[in-house]
Amino acid sequence: MNKSILATAALAASAATALAADLPSLKAPPPVYVPPPVIWTGFYVGLNAGYNFSNNNTNLVTSAPLLPGAGIFTWALSANAGLPAQNNGFIGGGQAGYNWQFARNFLVGVEADIQGVAASGGSQTALTAVPFAATVFFTTYDARRNLDYLGTVRGRVGFLFTPTLLIYGTGGLAYGGIRNDLGLFQFSTIAPFGVGASSSSDTRVGWTAGGGVEWMFWPNWSAKVEYLYYDLGRVTNAFALIRVPPGIGLYAATQSADRFNGNIVRAGINYHFNWGPAPILASY
Repeated sequence: MNKSILATAALAASAATALAADLPSLKAPPPVYVPPPVIWTGFYVGLNAGYNFSNNNTNLVTSAPLLPGAGIFTWALSANAGLPAQNNGFIGGGQAGYNWQFARNFLVGVEADIQGVAASGGSQTALTAVPFAATVFFTTYDARRNLDYLGTVRGRVGFLFTPTLLIYGTGGLAYGGIRNDLGLFQFSTIAPFGVGASSSSDTRVGWTAGGGVEWMFWPNWSAKVEYLYYDLGRVTNAFALIRVPPGIGLYAATQSADRFNGNIVRAGINYHFNWGPAPILASY
């Protein structure tokens, strides 16, 4: 009798266990990871590096005689020349700006940057020859130019192709520190004749325009690739040619005219402070 009761109880317990295994679990599912919102609005700072390709310009040297006489006239005109001028080099620095995201997937902002230019010096030597009577007049040139630093203050207008990918255009003011030096020496097959030189160092102001792509690859962090064209205008230096050895003093008025413009291709990384509110956007 007791054995029968124990067997019945064991069978009932086994059936209850099997029934409980078939019931749905009441355990809560693991929480779903929700990434933080992508916030473009706010201040940011960053670093950049790239390369500066200056345009293939010409340093124009023009000269006019200050005294009468066929020889002086020829000496002065023989100083006229066009010297190739370039400034290529690595460029790197920092930037800071502010973005404002609006109207679902549009963005406007302002950015300022400044960069140093490495190996930016361009130099050119040349020799010209002009026949006169029974001799030949020669002029040698030593032209040097440097772009020491370059900065911009620009507006930006962009479109968010996805919440994390920005395509933008940009443009505004450009400024840079330039140096421009030219020296020339005139001589003939008989004797040396004259010399002249000019030198200038200045901060030039011009304009810039370009565009780029920026990707918010991590909360608060973005990377960008950017192209800019800049133009700092034309630099003109006036000087005089002087007779060597002394005898007739100044014999020609001369000037050099050189343009500083070019192209920048660079990459950068930005840290965003995300001080703005998270955008309320429709799904993309």
